[in-house]
Amino acid sequence: MQCQNLYQFGQKLVRRRPLEPTEDSESPSAPLNILKLVAFGVASTLGAGVYILVGEVAMFIAGPAIIISFLVAALSSVLSGLCYAEFGTQVSWTGSAYLYSYISMGELWAFITAWNLILSYVVGTGSVARAWSVAFDSLIGNHIFQALQGTFSSYMPYYLAKYPDFVALSLVLLLTGVLVLGARESVLVGKISTGVNFLVLSFIIISGFIKGDLHNWELTEQDYTLNTSEYGDIHSLGPLGSGGFVPFHYDGILHGAALCFYSFVGFDDIVPKGEEAPDPHRSIPISIVTTVFICFLAYFGVSATLTLMVPYYQIQPDSPFPQAFLHVGWGPARYVVAVGILCFLLYRLQSSLFPVPQVIQEMAEDGLLFRGLARTHVYWAVVSEWSTYISFLS
Repeated sequence: MQCQNLYQFGQKLVRRRPLEPTEDSESPSAPLNILKLVAFGVASTLGAGVYILVGEVAMFIAGPAIIISFLVAALSSVLSGLCYAEFGTQVSWTGSAYLYSYISMGELWAFITAWNLILSYVVGTGSVARAWSVAFDSLIGNHIFQALQGTFSSYMPYYLAKYPDFVALSLVLLLTGVLVLGARESVLVGKISTGVNFLVLSFIIISGFIKGDLHNWELTEQDYTLNTSEYGDIHSLGPLGSGGFVPFHYDGILHGAALCFYSFVGFDDIVPKGEEAPDPHRSIPISIVTTVFICFLAYFGVSATLTLMVPYYQIQPDSPFPQAFLHVGWGPARYVVAVGILCFLLYRLQSSLFPVPQVIQEMAEDGLLFRGLARTHVYWAVVSEWSTYISFLS
C-alpha cells in the first residue's frame, strides 16, 4: 500500500497538462502584426540596464569595450530568443514559462518554474525600486542617503544594506495601488514613461556623440596621472586596467557580457502573444530578433556615448549619465536626463509588479496553490486588459 501511494505521488509530480486550450484562454483580441510585437518587445526589454548597469560595467569590468560586451550578450539573447520562439509556437494559446513547463515536463517542474518566475519578479522589483531611489537621491544631492545612513548604519547586520530604503518601499506600495485601480491608470503610466524614455535616450545618444572625445577610448597611464592629479593616488579610484579600448582584456569583455545579458531580459514577453499573431511560426522569431537588434542599438549608443564623454575610470556608477553631462559642462542637461531616468524606471517597476498576480492565479487554478487565490475581483481584469497598451505603441 505504501509503495502504491508513493507511486501515485510520483505520478502526480510528473503528470503533464494536456496540450489543449481552455475556454478562458481564448482571446478576442485582433491579430498583432510584426510591428506591434516588436514595439511591445522593445518596451518590455529596455530596462534599468540602459541607465544603471552601463556605468558599473564600463567602470569596473569592461571599460570602453562594453559595446563589445553588449554585442556578445545580444547574440546570446538571439539564440535564447529563438529557443523561446520554437517552444512557444508549439502552444496554440497565450501562456508563460510556467505553462510551457507544465505541458512539456510536468507538474513538479512547472511548480519550480512558477516560483522562479515569482522570485525573479520580486528581485527585479526590488532592484529597480532601489535604482529609482538612488537616482532620485543623487538628483537632490544625496540628502536621503546621508540622513538614513547616519541613523541606521550602526544597527544593520553586515549582510544587509547599510540603511532601510523607505523611498523604495513607498514607491512599491504606491505602484501596487495604481495596479489595483485598474488598466486605464496602468496604461497611462506606461504611455507617459515610454514616451519620455525614448526622448531621453535620443537626447543622450545625440548629445553624447557631439560632446564625446575619441581620446577617451585610447587612455594611457599618463592620462590617468594628468586627469586624476587632484586625487593624489589614482588607485583610490578603483581598478583602472591597462588602458586603451580594452583595459580589462578579453576576460573583462566576457564578464561584462554575462552581466549585460540581464539587460536583454524581456524579449520573451513576445512569446505569450503567439495566439494573437496571425502567423506565429514566422512573426514570433522575426519579432524577437528585431527586438534584440533594436535594443542592442540602444545599448550600443548609450554605452558608446558614456565612455566617449567621460574616462571610464571617472564614471559614477550610481548615476552615470547625469554626472557625465556635468563632466562635459552641460550641467542643466543632467536634470532633464535624471527626470527621464526616473520616469522610465517607474515604468519598469510597474512592469515588474504586473505579472505576479497572473502567475499566482494560474498556479491556483491548476491546484498548485490554494484555490482561493484563483478568485479575483473585477478590477484585476487589468491583467487581461494590459494588451491595450500595445495599441499606443502601434
